[in-house]
Amino acid sequence: MQTPTALPGPHEPRVHHRWGVILAGGDGKRLLPLTRRIAGDDRPKQFCPILQGETLLDRTRRRIGQLVEPHRTMLVLTKTHERFYSGQLTGSSSLGPLLVQPFNRGTTPAILCALLLLRGIDPAAVAGFFPSDHHFADDGGFVRHLNLAFDAAESYSDLVTLLGIAPDRPEVAYGWIEPGAPLQAHVSGPLFQVTRFWEKPSLPLATSLMQRGCLWNTFVMVGRVCSFLDLIRRALPGLYAAFDTLRRKWGTAAEQAALMEAYSKIEPSNFSTQVLAACCRDLAVLPGRDLEWSDLGEAARVLSVLRRKGRHAEHARQRWAPNLGAAG
Repeated sequence: MQTPTALPGPHEPRVHHRWGVILAGGDGKRLLPLTRRIAGDDRPKQFCPILQGETLLDRTRRRIGQLVEPHRTMLVLTKTHERFYSGQLTGSSSLGPLLVQPFNRGTTPAILCALLLLRGIDPAAVAGFFPSDHHFADDGGFVRHLNLAFDAAESYSDLVTLLGIAPDRPEVAYGWIEPGAPLQAHVSGPLFQVTRFWEKPSLPLATSLMQRGCLWNTFVMVGRVCSFLDLIRRALPGLYAAFDTLRRKWGTAAEQAALMEAYSKIEPSNFSTQVLAACCRDLAVLPGRDLEWSDLGEAARVLSVLRRKGRHAEHARQRWAPNLGAAG
């Protein structure tokens, strides 16, 4: 783990306790046929220059840099991918903490470890979690929405806020959020209680969800570190206890060995289905509109983004298009 050179003091403005956590530890297996063609190796998609010669991780870091300072942005990585990301991080003068997992065990252990590490660095932290494989056409709009989400997390101390996207089609490959009653938060945007989640619905159900005003789940979420930890403690108490015992070893020579032992004993865990879906009453959703969001987990979505980008992406699209069908 690498820690920041300076930490906010207890009496500084609340914006100084805002943190970003970029989840970049996934294997990206569905997009491998495309990323192999682009990079010539088996690197996961977040380390591949898919859009305009820039890696998805670098694009995510640049986007999040408009919300929180780089030294308060944590990267969650996986040791087995080190040869793909080490060059991207070398020489960065404003790098925040790095959490390197021994191997990928899904989103829950990655998020739990990041939260426990953040709690030790800044107990008052409000954290935003950001997947590293997303595309937003309107970064400015994204920043405005996330500032509202941070405001909501700071106004409601126990609430975790998710960014939902107003759908333009009945997408069956995304997760969906069903909003409930509006919340009267101290923010200038609409905020709704989460009623339930729908994971990759059938086409008829997706059509019904869209008609009922449900939203795509971006897995972008903001909340106080203590609120996130409480969700995990209640949903998966055994996993929480197993990792909470490691906190004395973080930042010491025993850290990596302790993480290896812990990760070797656990099963993969999905934060959306095993934590969020079990704790709806403690969640809110902020509808995002006109952001042109896409999860670039499938090659067809990459092609769609390239088409929307127009002439400057035409060369790349022509090179990769023949393989996109196989990659999806």
